[in-house]
Amino acid sequence: MTFCLNSLIIKPENRKEIKNAVILLHGYGGDGKDISMVSLNWKRHMPNTVFICPDGHETCLINPSGYQWFDLTKDDPKYILEQSIKAENKIDKFINEIKQEFNLTNDKICLSGFSQGCMMSINVGLTSEEKYSCIVGFSGKIIDQNNLKTRLKNSTSTLLIHGDADQVVPSMHLLEAKDFLIRNSIDVQTLLIKNCEHHIPIEASSTALNYILKKFNNR
Repeated sequence: MTFCLNSLIIKPENRKEIKNAVILLHGYGGDGKDISMVSLNWKRHMPNTVFICPDGHETCLINPSGYQWFDLTKDDPKYILEQSIKAENKIDKFINEIKQEFNLTNDKICLSGFSQGCMMSINVGLTSEEKYSCIVGFSGKIIDQNNLKTRLKNSTSTLLIHGDADQVVPSMHLLEAKDFLIRNSIDVQTLLIKNCEHHIPIEASSTALNYILKKFNNR
């Protein structure tokens, strides 16, 4: 099957049955190959999981070798929201294709992302008609709380991880997102990592792995 987003797909070794999927959304200017590095350790512990790492649907304007989920060159919140919702629609279509291809339902899928990919994971995950297994976000934020509140459709459990020294997406956004999710009765766990900038360190990767494993095993 041809998907609407170009993707790196890492299937279980030795043709093992696919029982779950982790969809990994890259950050601004990155690509599926970048974010797939997270799966190198995870796949050893999730032998029946397919890891799906799509490229953003647009070429990044400031890094033409990479991709974006929405444009960040304009300092215009309304424009950014409009572009992010277009990206949501594209990702929703992509996920439906993945579900059909691998015979999966939302409760067998973890949505995860870094930075801009984290922002998209939150919005896509919480506006779906059906809950996902979980959402795992690294170094991101909620794009527009007022807008998201009007579109919430489920209470997918969420883990958010951030570095306290992040200068790209300041860590205050972690606290703001946590407060929003709690106020909207969504189970949320957070981890603030000391002396960590805008990346995914081993501590973050390991914490996320354990969280996803619990969600997949407790279905």
